[in-house]
Amino acid sequence: MENKRELFQVLTRRFGLLNKNCCSVGTVDISLVQSHILYEIDKQTTPSMQQIAETIAMDITTFSRQIQTLIKMDLVKKTPSAADKRVYLLSLTVQGKFVATTIDVSMNEYLEEVFSHMNEFEKDTVIRSIKLLNQAMSKSSVCCTPLI
Repeated sequence: MENKRELFQVLTRRFGLLNKNCCSVGTVDISLVQSHILYEIDKQTTPSMQQIAETIAMDITTFSRQIQTLIKMDLVKKTPSAADKRVYLLSLTVQGKFVATTIDVSMNEYLEEVFSHMNEFEKDTVIRSIKLLNQAMSKSSVCCTPLI
């Protein structure tokens, strides 16, 4: 019988190494966590700080520090909500959009290269399996609930 935990440990490690290669764009070096933040801000429509922090399962204090760093790097803009001045909305600057898009393209190229070692049936099977796993994890009572 397969050791499921071992399979996930190896997959997580390999995907983590893949992600580590993603995060230099020109002269800009960003951390893996910062790349996840940029990705989520880019994906959502003018999200609040709380929304992104919850999506990536990060406490708001740590998240605020990351946002301050990204603001100083001119990658993210934080503006008070017109509806509620206590809520801050996040958006990418032009530079932030460029960095997020460049990382996204690189990651997709890396994944295409990985999938190039499979035939179409294997690729479809893996993608379908990952979707099924994500659905099951979203229904689980023991993990993953803050993630959208």
